[in-house]
Amino acid sequence: MLVALRIDNFAIVETAELEFETGLTALTGETGAGKSLVVDALLLALGERAGTDAIRAGAEQAEVTAVFDVGAVPAAQAWLADNELDAGDECILRRTVRADGRSRSFVNGRPVAAGLLRELGQRLVDIHGQHAYQALLRPAAQRALLDRYADAGPLLAQVATAFDAWQAAARAIEDADRNAAGRVERLHLLRFQADEFATLALAADEWPQLDAELRRAGHAQALAEGGAAALQALDDDSAGAYRLLTQAAGQLQRLVGYDARLTEPLALLDGTLAQVAEAGSALRHYLDALDVDPARLRWLEARVAAVMAQARKHQVTPDALAGVQAAVEAELAALDDAGPGRAALDQALRAAWQRYEAAAARLTAVREGAATRLAEIVSDTIGGLGMPGARFAAALTPLAAGEASAQGAERVEFLIRANTGDSARPLAQVASGGELSRVSLAIQAATLAQGDIPTLIFDEVDVGIGGAVAETVGRLLRGLGGERQVLCITHLPQVAAQAHQHLRVSKQSDATRTTTAVEHLPVAARVDELARMLGGVKITERTRAHAAEMLAAAQV
Repeated sequence: MLVALRIDNFAIVETAELEFETGLTALTGETGAGKSLVVDALLLALGERAGTDAIRAGAEQAEVTAVFDVGAVPAAQAWLADNELDAGDECILRRTVRADGRSRSFVNGRPVAAGLLRELGQRLVDIHGQHAYQALLRPAAQRALLDRYADAGPLLAQVATAFDAWQAAARAIEDADRNAAGRVERLHLLRFQADEFATLALAADEWPQLDAELRRAGHAQALAEGGAAALQALDDDSAGAYRLLTQAAGQLQRLVGYDARLTEPLALLDGTLAQVAEAGSALRHYLDALDVDPARLRWLEARVAAVMAQARKHQVTPDALAGVQAAVEAELAALDDAGPGRAALDQALRAAWQRYEAAAARLTAVREGAATRLAEIVSDTIGGLGMPGARFAAALTPLAAGEASAQGAERVEFLIRANTGDSARPLAQVASGGELSRVSLAIQAATLAQGDIPTLIFDEVDVGIGGAVAETVGRLLRGLGGERQVLCITHLPQVAAQAHQHLRVSKQSDATRTTTAVEHLPVAARVDELARMLGGVKITERTRAHAAEMLAAAQV
């Protein structure tokens, strides 16, 4: 429940600290005093959008802090734990809005995004404004209210899941039909390309070997001439490297006996002679094997040309052809085994529709039972709200197969018979705003009793009523207050008298500014406020006595 609300520099409220109790709390005040500012401030703390006009003139920022007791609110406790924001039974929401338009949000002292604040707020407070009955005219809102009353959330989820599966199966058939022609053409191309790769039969490491061999064969003459010249430079009898090195080694061999320091150069020359001899032998073997077969050269040229042509077709380099071939073969295999055929897809669609029908039928049965119960409760309630001959009904109209939706297989429509003998008509055709507001209040009272949100706020939902009907509305809200915490902004003394707690909003003005204050009223002050609401500008002793009597009767 909402325990406390602190408002600083919000709109025309300079500072206000409010403490709330269980039961029904009434907020009253003169027209224009700013009663709805309390709700607006709470909405800000719950993460709703706010512009710079929310900041009191002359202030740098507006700040609202709301304190909740969540000890008996499992949904809020679970959400706080999931988001690592839990701090025991107390939950503190704080929101600031600066003059530059920036805002900050906090839960239990930790900064959070405003979206998270709204998520938490939806688990703590349910607000119904004075125009709630207008939303009640929308078919989607009527269906949502019936489902809320029926506690049909889990069934709705099952229907939505089954509907999505049915839609997915239908899309699979559409995709299969749309892609059938393209698949045949693609298969033809892929098979042609796979045949070309099979004909080419390029081994994984073949291209580097082909390229190297063709380079050698294409330069055979230059290789032979160069190799022969190098061999001659090594082996020439008169001026070859081997002969010259042999002569140098012989000279050192004769001198080493005179100077041992020549031992190292002599050893190096001996090693060099051995390497030159090995190089000459290797060159002779190379030249002997260099003879290129013309037929082999022609084959190499044709093979390389075929590989290059295949690479150009696929716009890749020759060494990337192996990857292209693998991709072609993989896609061909996938299309050859492209999932279930049309018969299998049709069977999947039928099975998905049967699952949807079964889930929707369960939802329909729950809705029918809830519609009967809701009609009885609302009809009884509006009878006490000045509509004695009125009857309410929640009609369920089956949808055609093509109109089935994730919300079920029927259309929900609220009907009202305003007077005995009249025919039932859709709520949207009921002309009287007062009748609509009373029906709305009765439906809200019935459906809210089924929910688990701890704090309910009614912002002038009693518009358009008065007299004995207003007293009945007050008793209805007081009854809700026995199960939940209820805050009601009202201009009716009959409603305010039913409250367990009474707050008065007043506005003060001087030459420079206007401010709003909120005060808790003790019994004597409540009598004065009720007298003001009853009697207008001039309050007589008779009016005050009437107010005292009304309060005493309501609090019994």
